[in-house]
Amino acid sequence: MAKRTIESPTIKQFANRLREVRLAQGLSQETLAEQADLHRTYVGSVERGERNISLVNVERLAKALDTTVCRLLCDADAPD
Repeated sequence: MAKRTIESPTIKQFANRLREVRLAQGLSQETLAEQADLHRTYVGSVERGERNISLVNVERLAKALDTTVCRLLCDADAPD
C-alpha cells in the first residue's frame, strides 16, 4: 500500500526544510536517522511528508542536525 502525503502546508514546509538542512550538511537519510536514533525509513517518510511527526522526533532531528527546532519549522526566509 502506497503512503499518502499529508495535505498540510506546515508538514510540507517542515519536510522540505529537513531535507534542505540535511543535504546542506552532506548527510544521508541513514546517517541522520542513526544520529537521531530513528529508523532510516522513518526519516525518508518524514521528508516525503507522509508522517505527522511528533515534537519529540522534531527535537531529535534538530539535535542530530545541530540546529534548532525553529530552523526546521520556520520559513527559511524568516529570522530565527
